[in-house]
Amino acid sequence: MRPSTLRTLKRAAELTRQNRLTEAVLIAEPVILAADTYEGDEILRWLADHVTDFTGNTHDHHNDQKEMP
Repeated sequence: MRPSTLRTLKRAAELTRQNRLTEAVLIAEPVILAADTYEGDEILRWLADHVTDFTGNTHDHHNDQKEMP
């Protein structure tokens, strides 16, 4: 992935955490749409691997459920 694409995705994540979703989409969408197939695949993998960068939530909800007796 191009460094400029990665910087844009990281900035979009930062804006999203600040509840500035419209701005995040405005900067990320053109970069995502301009990506070729190879870079698009890299972007998808990066987004899947960095979901918590956008949510700021690092808590594992699977461990919240108590075991049933």
